[in-house]
Amino acid sequence: MPSANRPYTAVGLMSGTSMDGVDASVLTTDGEGLVKPGPSLAMPYPRALRDAVAGQLAAALKLAAPRPLPGVLEALEREITLMQADVINTLLVEADMSAADIDVIGFHGQTVAHRPDAGWTLQLGDGALMAAQTGIDVVNDFRSADMAAGGEGAPLAPLYHLALAGSRTESPLAVLNLGGIGNVTWISGQDGAPPIAFDTGPANALIDEWALDRIGEPFDKNGALAMAGMVDKGVLATLLDNPYFDRKPPKSLDRLDFSADAAAHLSDVDGAATLIAFTAQSIVQAKEHLPQPPALWIVVGGGRRNPVLMGELERRLGAPVIPAEKAGWRGDTLEAEAFAYLAVRSLKGLPLSLPTTTGVSEPTCGGTLHTASARTALPA
Repeated sequence: MPSANRPYTAVGLMSGTSMDGVDASVLTTDGEGLVKPGPSLAMPYPRALRDAVAGQLAAALKLAAPRPLPGVLEALEREITLMQADVINTLLVEADMSAADIDVIGFHGQTVAHRPDAGWTLQLGDGALMAAQTGIDVVNDFRSADMAAGGEGAPLAPLYHLALAGSRTESPLAVLNLGGIGNVTWISGQDGAPPIAFDTGPANALIDEWALDRIGEPFDKNGALAMAGMVDKGVLATLLDNPYFDRKPPKSLDRLDFSADAAAHLSDVDGAATLIAFTAQSIVQAKEHLPQPPALWIVVGGGRRNPVLMGELERRLGAPVIPAEKAGWRGDTLEAEAFAYLAVRSLKGLPLSLPTTTGVSEPTCGGTLHTASARTALPA
């Protein structure tokens, strides 16, 4: 392990609420202003694993507490951990690196329930098993300390967004993450000013479920369904009639907090168009909670690949909207990079969340360290 004032080499893992797979990325960082992304790898979930996760979402929300896990979730946690350990080991082989080259893994785990109203959140991922399978120290359980201190537990990427934005001149700047759930980070551009962040509403979750239910595809590729449809204004108004959008931040969501039931009677294409309009308008309404309108929106996450959604955002937000790549960032691995960055911050005792990003009572560190005491893996 390098000394505290030297850069660390970390690997971040992220499997988000879109549940499409796992992203892993190497990051060289001091946990502050130095961020240098390295090799990365994306691996889709096997269909059976994705279906297993999706099948547990509603049940997990009904738990009285996140742990101890019921047997079915315990088995699923092990399966997720072993699969993501394979991703790490494959990445190292492809990058011609070894476990000795990595100081820490930032292991977010798979979110299956997020209950800020009850003060808990549940990400499936066994940090000790991950450390044993890879031979690398692991930081996981990033959200619990924040929630114990009164925070929402999400979003957690804003401090990495702030580090990435350090050299940009646009002010103010918004980083919009369009995964299963959308979230925004507002950066004033003033030295020392904290970012402001919160969940905006559904991003890809509803349209992905719609595409899977209606045409058997995991997402609306290139926005083809939505492009062919017409927005149903009545259904859109119903979807937007939700008190969440009027709540002041900080605020966060679970994947199942919204549904597409109001659109069930629409055609495949009209439903898709209406759900895209819903996501876009929820972000417009989120803009009303920001101190100033952003001069630029940088979009990360899978939603940036949907040209219909990106076009709607450009039309409705009144400012340039660009994908991460046009900003010189890596849109597919940015969230994984963020958890590599947060793992290093955790090792150094630096805050992972702020009152302006999660509503926590004070800047709060978090994460649980699992040391790789042996370079031999546990039996699979």
